[in-house]
Amino acid sequence: MMYKFSLFAKYIFPNILYQRTDYIYRTPDYYNWKYEDVFVAVGKEKTHGWYIPIEGSKGVVLFSHGNAGNIADRLESVEIFRKLGLSVLVYDYGGYGKSMGKPSEERCCNDALAIWKYLLNEKGYSPKDIILFGRSLGGAVTADLSTKVNPAGVILESTFLSTVDVAKDVFSWFPERFARGNEFYTKKKIKSIKVPVLVIHSPQDTVIKYYHGKKIYEMLECEKEFLEIIGDHNEGFIITGDRYFNGLKNFIEKVLNSTPSEGSITQ
Repeated sequence: MMYKFSLFAKYIFPNILYQRTDYIYRTPDYYNWKYEDVFVAVGKEKTHGWYIPIEGSKGVVLFSHGNAGNIADRLESVEIFRKLGLSVLVYDYGGYGKSMGKPSEERCCNDALAIWKYLLNEKGYSPKDIILFGRSLGGAVTADLSTKVNPAGVILESTFLSTVDVAKDVFSWFPERFARGNEFYTKKKIKSIKVPVLVIHSPQDTVIKYYHGKKIYEMLECEKEFLEIIGDHNEGFIITGDRYFNGLKNFIEKVLNSTPSEGSITQ
């Protein structure tokens, strides 16, 4: 029986959690954006990302994406931040896209930290000019990074309390040991975040239920805001429209203490 539990935790649960793809079917060239391929060392592996600058940028977004696909699927979200006048560095976790290795909680968190260091050491950004953004799984990764660094602000969108809690939403009997090594206990980390946080969630989210976002917001002990959006897990940021855009805009302006220009998406 213990062998079956170990097998589930080592192979089955990670395959369910990390729905990764390695084919990069489009790049920022799709929108005629200037960009740089970024490769950073994470242990003996390399993590890949795109640094997508915008002229006159007031800061940069460190973008941690969800559990499916790869960075090629995130250009619509990148476009929103560019319209807000921000450069973006979006990256893939180990095993996703061109990033070498295999994903795990430890690897994903190390990927994010390595990208943060790249922005500081290679691109010369100050922490006060960096916004951390994470959606779904990326929110858990971002929450972990937020306990280690001090950015201007943090945005957690459609994020879960832990993968165990998500599993229990579907299977109440789900044992914690099934997720061993990939628990992503956001709820144990958020009280350590000291910078302003914007929590975003939709009551119609059927993948990560609304109570996850509300509970995360309640547990935060820093300056915080909550933005309620509409739509299911993968579409809320699109169909909410202006309310989503303006919610981001107001938070970003506040934490960067400047007014981002609405830059062209084709720069």
